[in-house]
Amino acid sequence: MNVRAQISMMFHLDKCIGCHTCSIACKNIWTDRQGVEYMWWNNVETKPGSGYPTQWEDQEQYKGGWEEADGAIRLRATNKTRGYINLFHQPHLPTIDDYYEPWTYRYSDLFNAPASDDQPTARPISLITGEPMAIEAGPNWDDDMSGSPVYAANDPNLVELSPQERQIFFDLERIVFFYLPRICNHCLNPSCVASCPSGALYKRGEDGIVLVNQNVCRGWRFCVSACPYKKVYYNWKTGKSEKCILCFPRLESGQAPACFHSCVGRIRYLGVVLYDANQIQMAASMPDHELVDHQRDMILDPRDPVVVAQAERDGVHFSMIEAAQKSPVYRFVKEWQLALPLHPEFRTIPMLFYIPPLLPVIGQLNRKGIYSVTEEDYFGAIDQARVPLQYMARLFAAGNESHVRAVFEKLIAMRLYKRAEQVGDVTMERANELLAQVGLTPAQAEEIYRLTSLPTFDERFVIPPMHREEAIELIGDPYEFKAETGVGFREKPQRGL
Repeated sequence: MNVRAQISMMFHLDKCIGCHTCSIACKNIWTDRQGVEYMWWNNVETKPGSGYPTQWEDQEQYKGGWEEADGAIRLRATNKTRGYINLFHQPHLPTIDDYYEPWTYRYSDLFNAPASDDQPTARPISLITGEPMAIEAGPNWDDDMSGSPVYAANDPNLVELSPQERQIFFDLERIVFFYLPRICNHCLNPSCVASCPSGALYKRGEDGIVLVNQNVCRGWRFCVSACPYKKVYYNWKTGKSEKCILCFPRLESGQAPACFHSCVGRIRYLGVVLYDANQIQMAASMPDHELVDHQRDMILDPRDPVVVAQAERDGVHFSMIEAAQKSPVYRFVKEWQLALPLHPEFRTIPMLFYIPPLLPVIGQLNRKGIYSVTEEDYFGAIDQARVPLQYMARLFAAGNESHVRAVFEKLIAMRLYKRAEQVGDVTMERANELLAQVGLTPAQAEEIYRLTSLPTFDERFVIPPMHREEAIELIGDPYEFKAETGVGFREKPQRGL
């Protein structure tokens, strides 16, 4: 057993209101420079939809992540031979049209327009070329457009659905959508790191954050192709790759990342999990339907004396272990098994987990147009959900519907337990039966409710001391390093070798 610590995240999708405050907070801090105009390290997509960049989930097109072959895994995008051949040309890169061409407006046309009977207009111009352009796309162009056959119909997750199931998404009376916020997953088996010829991408040993060394990056862009979530971007101005850094300067000062701190819906949770690094290859090589189970098995109990002792022997600071014992992510992912990884079939073992949106699954319009509620079989309503279970399973469980069903049943049982307690339209006896049926106790239901609906700031974000002084002393004097390091690049990044 090789115990390591990882800063992990969990998003509760039932609470996301699609306000994009997280995206703007990240944009204002990290990507307001020339060359990064099209980058959104944090973006919020409407599902079903084609996403950003367009159809990023279609790995037949983009060749991201890993693929399983004969019990082992290999990169889809490259290998030694293809890496040499494609060193100066990446055939599977998203184009600027797959993202969108960033623009601004020529405001001088408003300020300097001569007196006239016509209303002056600020024309859109490209932030890349500076030329006038027609706006045809944006980072959330399909926002709230779930019922549109132009966007929702092109969602790669609809491929395996029958025509009848697809029609569910486009019936006017049953249109439904949900929001999917995305940042870098800071994976345990990151394909971006494995694909980089120059070794510029690396995973920090003390907290697992994946970063790009700007002084080493040569702009080969293998990382952009290899990341299946398309969360590594190429800066056309500097010739370097950039990505979400999980606001590590904020974490090192005890603050939550900007997108977490600014979240209006309070959907975001952050904490430490301990995992067994010796299981990474095995967990990533499992068949699709077993991936979620093995990823959970990798996560260790931070209160187990054996795990704690081994973690200290492996160099994990005890303050990090204490943070793992208080981690909300561990409770949602491992203890309650309510949160699932996004597209585990990419085999990067992502460390960002989601509670799938329950959506209005109990009540729906019947054939007579009357809103009815299933009272006899609460869990049976999952099969009549407006979003098919198969769609959610393809999104969060590599197609294994049992994992998503188990989450929905727990959410329904907990909701009915609180209704029995506060509303009284369900008997407490029936509510306790449903809790027992899904493997929860009333005490656990109260804990889930408390951490979901009424958490304090410190309960949502359990940020450990980073102990960067211990990591830095391996390469130099920590006091000298402290004086030299600030916000921004220590050396100006330049194009070329």
